[in-house]
Amino acid sequence: MADVVLDFHSGGKTLDFLRFAAVHRLEDKKQEARGVAAMHAFNAPYSMTLLEIDSVGMFDTAVESQGKVFVSTELGRGGTARAATIGIARKGVRNVLIHAGILGGELERAPTVSLDMQDDDCFVFSRDDGLVETRVDLGDPVVSRDVIARIWPLDRTGVAPVLYRAARGGMLVSRHFPGLVKAGDCLAVVAATSG
Repeated sequence: MADVVLDFHSGGKTLDFLRFAAVHRLEDKKQEARGVAAMHAFNAPYSMTLLEIDSVGMFDTAVESQGKVFVSTELGRGGTARAATIGIARKGVRNVLIHAGILGGELERAPTVSLDMQDDDCFVFSRDDGLVETRVDLGDPVVSRDVIARIWPLDRTGVAPVLYRAARGGMLVSRHFPGLVKAGDCLAVVAATSG
């Protein structure tokens, strides 16, 4: 019964994100363009276009399969909210309601950095359990093959850490933030800057 759906996230239990609104690349380019317009109206500090790599059974897939506009967000880390991220969310909701013609008024605008997650090379997943040594901070530029993190084994000392490298260049938009990591956890996400 909705035409526009906003979905709010803040990193779950293990991830820290730049504060962004995001839309998916879709086969229906008119629907995608409506989503991009709503994302730009939301006006988070970062605006992400991404290719969904695991969409089966997902809420966003159900919404988009009905031809509706879907805008998601990542506004922090650890599944928590801060005053600054709540401010981004409030402004974004108001802007989207104005954009959709539900509220009157003017959009509140601030600069936003456009980001693009084009494929699964954007993700760096851990193959090891251990202690994470982050080598790049959120928002930092990354060159392909840069070391994103080192993982130190917990069961023995004197062993070299395992190096994890970026598969592509761009900007670090997400990182694992607890000190301990398990095999299969996402260590980092790198997105291209597109403007």
